[in-house]
Amino acid sequence: MGTGLILLMTVLPIVIIGFIVMAVVKNDKKGGKDMFKQLYVYLVLFATLMMSIGGGIGIFMGVADLVSPSNMYYEYGSYESYKSGNYEEGSTVNEAQMREDYDQMIEDSKASARQQARNTIINSLGFIIIPLPIFLYFNKSRKKKEEIVE
Repeated sequence: MGTGLILLMTVLPIVIIGFIVMAVVKNDKKGGKDMFKQLYVYLVLFATLMMSIGGGIGIFMGVADLVSPSNMYYEYGSYESYKSGNYEEGSTVNEAQMREDYDQMIEDSKASARQQARNTIINSLGFIIIPLPIFLYFNKSRKKKEEIVE
């Protein structure tokens, strides 16, 4: 199935581009260049809109992770047996120290999850801030073109 998917993803764009080129060549005498420009504008609008939507989804997911970080912790019993196996022979493992280490591990894990959520939000903002002006510019030029045609 992987080979079929790869083949589909390489052949489908070539077929679509072929149909576009044929349509432009066929309609060249009837203003095909305008059709090609219009198609280009709509493709840019679609791509930038999809990027902005993806950025919005990423921000939402980052905020959700920031508000409620995932709970990926050891249970204390498994942590205790894991940690006691890491100490050298003959060393005394203090229960209070081990509990403090466990609590610190949980806090570090939460802090790491929150930092990753902040990074996700910042990265997703890039998917909105960068394509949004391009979308607005092409949408404005599309509206001007439609007003001129009417």
